[in-house]
Amino acid sequence: MVTQTKSELLSTGPVGPAIRDFPSEERPRERLRARGAGNLSNAELMAILLRTGLEGENVIAMASRLLASVGGLQGMSRASYEELCSLKGISDAKACQLLAGIELGRRVAALEPNESQRIGTPADIAKMYMPEMSGFDREHMRVVLLNTKNQVMGSDDLYVGSVNAALVRPAEVFASAVRRNMPAVMVVHNHPSGDPTPSPEDVRLTHQLVEAGKLLDVEVIDHIVIGQGRFISMRERKLGF
Repeated sequence: MVTQTKSELLSTGPVGPAIRDFPSEERPRERLRARGAGNLSNAELMAILLRTGLEGENVIAMASRLLASVGGLQGMSRASYEELCSLKGISDAKACQLLAGIELGRRVAALEPNESQRIGTPADIAKMYMPEMSGFDREHMRVVLLNTKNQVMGSDDLYVGSVNAALVRPAEVFASAVRRNMPAVMVVHNHPSGDPTPSPEDVRLTHQLVEAGKLLDVEVIDHIVIGQGRFISMRERKLGF
């Protein structure tokens, strides 16, 4: 009996063979058990959630097609139930499975950082909040509270929508810091376009908050703008500081 290699199996049609025809060690669930979820591709992880493909299209090929049709993980994170159900092969059950998986990931990303976590660089704060905030389809503004050791002591979500100097009230930004006697804050907001380049409004807002912080004796350590996989520190760019 001749055993086909994975490359031969994958060449048996435009959408590949059935998963059951893969060598056992190359099936998504087996690969996850053996190597860990972090070593699987996006399509393989989605395939585990979807469980089954279509006749003539295995589940990994199906997952790849779906990711391409919605614009990758970012598009998938923004897709609604109705949008998912409109895609070929996505039933009510599969749509619910995908949305549940996405929401669990979003909730994990939104968990309050450990209070012992110390912020040493702008990348530290971006790493905490980018997984969640880069997927938002509207601007969100978050204020992170820091103690004298630059340890994260909490955060507040303040604005959703247009975040600019005309709408943001400094009293709301600094309310928790003043109430909890926190000496410093960091401001974080996202650009849904994916481009973190600060706008003139971002610069004006930052300057406004820095000056208000001086009056309240609360230092604004930085203002981080988050894009898709990228961020900009406005302090490092000397914008508003």
